[in-house]
Amino acid sequence: MDYGICMLSLVPMRAEPSDKAEMVSQMIFGECLEVLSRQGNWVQVQLATDQYRGWIDYKQYAPVTAAYYKEWKEARHPRALDIVQVVSNADMRIPVGTGAYLPFFDGMSIRVNQESYQYSGRATNPAVLVTTAQLSKVALGFMKAPYLWGGKSMFGIDCSGFTQQVYGMCGYQLPRDASQQVAHGQEVHFAAQTVPGDLAYFANEEGRITHVGLMLENQQIMHAHGEVRIDTLDHNGIYNADRKRYSHQLRIIKRIFS
Repeated sequence: MDYGICMLSLVPMRAEPSDKAEMVSQMIFGECLEVLSRQGNWVQVQLATDQYRGWIDYKQYAPVTAAYYKEWKEARHPRALDIVQVVSNADMRIPVGTGAYLPFFDGMSIRVNQESYQYSGRATNPAVLVTTAQLSKVALGFMKAPYLWGGKSMFGIDCSGFTQQVYGMCGYQLPRDASQQVAHGQEVHFAAQTVPGDLAYFANEEGRITHVGLMLENQQIMHAHGEVRIDTLDHNGIYNADRKRYSHQLRIIKRIFS
């Protein structure tokens, strides 16, 4: 079995082994993976974080040892907080963005296999218990990020990518898709009872969960819809004041942090 790590700021994960295939998600810097299969210039990978699968170009990951992969999976890694920073050594400079993993970060450097890279930006501290106020602050860091199907970054993100990144940066791993995330947490029965950090889920006409947003104070909801924006939630769903209409039909609300 082969293992690897993402050493680029972002790498598209595709539904099929083709540059023309749908992007279903992204790998972000510092994220480890397991190689499942190969087809031409493509490898099918499974991420160590959420077990999500997709196809990537074989040139867009760096090999790591099985021992490093196991060590990586067992550790809790700080995440980058700056919109853009640089990871570097004597030979290269790699741009990284908000949410990038910083493997084995000691305050000055990260480690990939036995190689050290410098990082001088802000980072989360996995040892510190996160409050709902801090979670909201992390979420607001993604404000105005453009919507991108399959995206997980400040420069393009989808609804479940947004909630997954915010919670991941605060030390809680959610699955990739909204339909999977809804299985987590305890139900909140009324919109008026929400607190910051609750996740609200929305269904299409067939009743399938297709959208998720993160609650703030005063029944405001932050979600990726065209852009990461703030709207209002009531018992019907999300009300978009700009367009003076409801954009999403509420299905259920879940509380992750009790």
